Amino acid sequence: MEERWSTEHVLSLAPDPASQKAAGKLSGPAPWSGAGTGQGALWGLCKGSGSTPYRTAVELGTPAYKCSCPSRKFPCKHALGLLLLWASGPEAVTAAAEAPDWVSEWLNGRSQAAADKAAKQQAKAADADPEAARKRAAKRSARVAAGALDLRLRLADGIRRGLADPPPAGAWDEVAARMVDAQAPGLAGRVRALADTPQDGLLEEYAMLHLLAGAYGRIDALPEALAATVRTRVGFTTDTAELLAGPTVRDRWQVLGSRDTADERLTTRRVWLRGAKTGRDALLLAFGRPGQAPDLALPTGRLLEADVAFHPGARPLRAVLGTRYGDPEPAPAAVPAGLSPAQALAAYGDAVAEDPWLDSWPAVLTDVVPVLTPDGWQLTDGRHTLPVRRGALADAALWRLAAVSAGHPVTLFGECGHAGFTPVTAWDAEHRPVGLG
Repeated sequence: MEERWSTEHVLSLAPDPASQKAAGKLSGPAPWSGAGTGQGALWGLCKGSGSTPYRTAVELGTPAYKCSCPSRKFPCKHALGLLLLWASGPEAVTAAAEAPDWVSEWLNGRSQAAADKAAKQQAKAADADPEAARKRAAKRSARVAAGALDLRLRLADGIRRGLADPPPAGAWDEVAARMVDAQAPGLAGRVRALADTPQDGLLEEYAMLHLLAGAYGRIDALPEALAATVRTRVGFTTDTAELLAGPTVRDRWQVLGSRDTADERLTTRRVWLRGAKTGRDALLLAFGRPGQAPDLALPTGRLLEADVAFHPGARPLRAVLGTRYGDPEPAPAAVPAGLSPAQALAAYGDAVAEDPWLDSWPAVLTDVVPVLTPDGWQLTDGRHTLPVRRGALADAALWRLAAVSAGHPVTLFGECGHAGFTPVTAWDAEHRPVGLG
């Protein structure tokens, strides 16, 4: 039987606040008929402005959505409203022995499409020419090396000129474009960020960029794990199918939290996991177009038994989700074990020793109290204190954290880094996770 989701989890799937508000008006039984659940799916007919109700269905595993409405938002308000109705309790949407034909056809079509995609990937891998692939890789490596050398020279010129004398407007955009031409998108992204870096942080960013570009210049002499980290930071990627074909880690992964960020090009969802047996942290990334929520959605606080494949690196964290063995289920210990602020900072230091370009590392803090001071928000256990990273959260989210705490110690998950701690999830007095995004 499918475990009902929380209202908070459903609303986290919405592409924007307007969709959340509209879905709330469709969360009651009045506009719905023929609602049911089964076969890992949810469906119903929603009354609209026309004579024909909208056919709405949700495949709960991915999740995926289907609706006959003309909305360009994804998921639409009808899918979200149906999920909210289902989340309210088993009496709202009852289990059904069989799904309607239109739902079964959609589910079967998705299964067939997935099978076809897997077959095409296997055929592509079988037909790949190893020699041609080697030549393409060598050509790109040479271009990236040339771009990295050019970047080091430009950074050195900037130091000789003096950081108090900034380059002309648009100069870094030109350098970033050169890095894109050199097929080094990772370097390009860090170069673009220089234009918005405060004056007192420029030397640090110059140094880290120079270190990265220099590391790629001697990548063949680096230890294998560190070389993999450098390639990733520069902008090389590993295909998901290739990762899943290699070693995977099967565990019961607790979902520690998720957060969405958006710009004019796409929405990025970050989901953090921790293995119940291995204790390993994993970060999943999913992307969606503007106005479209990413496909990946896992309820915070639940356990999911699954295979996870990690991207290579000196301190592997980013991962992809492979085979799932069942649906997310409640964790035996609702609140994850954590560290003190001092221990979390030390763990970040250990991670930075292996990957110098890490801005932060996931951590669960135990028994900390959020306190507003003249220097900003602080997290303290009475002995040590971590500052909350400035600008990481909106004021409303920080006050929500304070309300969850009510002056008492709480368990808090987030990212610990040199600029402070970025809260993501807090657990309230009843051990329920509260998202702070």
